[in-house]
Amino acid sequence: MYKINGNYANLKESYLFTDIAKKVANYAAANPDKKLIKMGIGDVTQPLIPEVVEAMKKAAGEMGSKETFRGYGPEQGYGFLREKIAEYYLTQMNVQLDADEIFVSDGAKSDIGNFTDLLSDDNVIVVPDPVYPVYVDSNLMLGRRIEYIYGNESNNFLPLPDEKTTGDVFYLCSPNNPTGAVFSREMLRKWVDFALKTKSLILFDAAYEAFIREDLPRSIYEIEGAKECAVEFCSFSKTAGFTGTRCGYTVVPKALKIDGMSLNKMWLRRQTTKFNGVSYVTQRGAEAVFTPSGLLNVRKTIDGYLENAKIMTKTVREKGIWFTGGVNSPYLWIQCPDKMSSWEYFDFLLNTYQVVGTPGSGFGKNGEGYFRLTAFNTKENTIEAMKRISK
Repeated sequence: MYKINGNYANLKESYLFTDIAKKVANYAAANPDKKLIKMGIGDVTQPLIPEVVEAMKKAAGEMGSKETFRGYGPEQGYGFLREKIAEYYLTQMNVQLDADEIFVSDGAKSDIGNFTDLLSDDNVIVVPDPVYPVYVDSNLMLGRRIEYIYGNESNNFLPLPDEKTTGDVFYLCSPNNPTGAVFSREMLRKWVDFALKTKSLILFDAAYEAFIREDLPRSIYEIEGAKECAVEFCSFSKTAGFTGTRCGYTVVPKALKIDGMSLNKMWLRRQTTKFNGVSYVTQRGAEAVFTPSGLLNVRKTIDGYLENAKIMTKTVREKGIWFTGGVNSPYLWIQCPDKMSSWEYFDFLLNTYQVVGTPGSGFGKNGEGYFRLTAFNTKENTIEAMKRISK
């Protein structure tokens, strides 16, 4: 008789956003005359920029011609895209990367969940709380021991290591999902120094780096020494609206070695064994993001989301509600009013004002009493939602 991975019994039966979707669907079915404004899931609403669309059309045409048709591509990504990503790091962040340190995938979420294939199951995994659920669930599936570092109002939901901090693998996310908080260079310096001293590994989620407009680090590799202790995950989903198109990348520096093993070579071996690569058409679309006009247009799209965030922060500030995020981030993390629990506030906004957000408790124990709103909507809907919430 076959056996199952019993660790799945340690998971909640459904994913946070599945629970939210069910509640919203039930409400909509019972109230078809009510206009719902969804500010919960972090999905983009603006279309792909013209440069991406045209590049994908051209690539699709190539696939229809015998002379230019392509079959299996390199599992780690085509050279033309990896080189453009390396150029982007150099020109935008002054970070030098080799193209073979960059691995193209179908999204940051996949790589974040899969990268731990390279790690022993007896590592102590440390995640921030509140936290993006994938960090926790992907390790629970393997029966790993998970510890937490806690974010709260006193540290603005940006926990730092201290003399009591222990662990082997640390997840960090900046700009943070769900809180919208962003690490300064000094803060990341403390994390990199800690990891180098303790021989720990940092798994750094930079999916929202393109939203940073102030003088803050967009990559952990802006910190000296980070290439010896950190892997970075990034995505075209929020940068260029690829949530439905699917493309991301992971940076594994060649300087990152442990016990004589290169994590770069290990990840290459893992990907060439378990992954068939991202489609040629999609990668040509991603390449177009890095053209001069492409970078300009994706910036305009992100500026629109940031303008929505500014509208949101203005409302909660006027109401005297404590919050983080809303600047350099598409997420606004607010304290629930009137001492409501996270789910109480969710139900209140849904049933009274038809606004959908995300209960903070779904991101961990320290998320209780908080609530996440996203800027991924139209300006008109954002203004209307804030009018309703301000009541």
